[in-house]
Amino acid sequence: MHGGTQAGWLLMALCAASGAYCLLRARTGTRQERRTARSEALMGFGMAAMAVPAAVLSPPEWAWAGYAALFGAAAVRALRPALRGGHHLHHLVGSLAMVYMAVAMAPAMTGGGGGHAGHGAAGAGGIPLLTGALLVYYVCYVLGSAGRLLPVTAAAPTGGAPGSGAPGAGLGGYDAEGFRGGGAHGRPEIATACRLTMGIGMFAMLLTL
Repeated sequence: MHGGTQAGWLLMALCAASGAYCLLRARTGTRQERRTARSEALMGFGMAAMAVPAAVLSPPEWAWAGYAALFGAAAVRALRPALRGGHHLHHLVGSLAMVYMAVAMAPAMTGGGGGHAGHGAAGAGGIPLLTGALLVYYVCYVLGSAGRLLPVTAAAPTGGAPGSGAPGAGLGGYDAEGFRGGGAHGRPEIATACRLTMGIGMFAMLLTL
């Protein structure tokens, strides 16, 4: 990446750790929660694979087509739930952003082999207007996620209704996705931190286009 090999390894580790935690979350919870966790795990591992420094492992040319096909299928799968809005819409945007980066960083598009961001290099291609729009989106998403991690329990009225949710949960014990108790293990703040990490990672990868 532009930041060098160390930055690539750090981004890869953070995204892989987020993906692993999402995979653990997919073992419990409601059907919708498990589906959401699987989608986030796919995103985390996909970003981790893209972030491996090219100096260590340069992917074959067909790998970019594989990334595009995989996340294109994920986008199609997320399309119908995304019509209802909420976090499913974010999954759709994320999948389409991964397709866009895979196409932009493919050797056939950039005119070089093996020098790409994440796996990428400074010469990676892209459409400036679209890249800028995605960067703005992820800035807003990261700021919103960070805001949800701020402690709000002190502002809660004394003697609130029982069962109002664990600290960090939204109104009535629901998290930002509308899931009771924040999903697996009742730790919505950790799930939000994982999404925040992947949002920052996506922003960093988009900066390299």
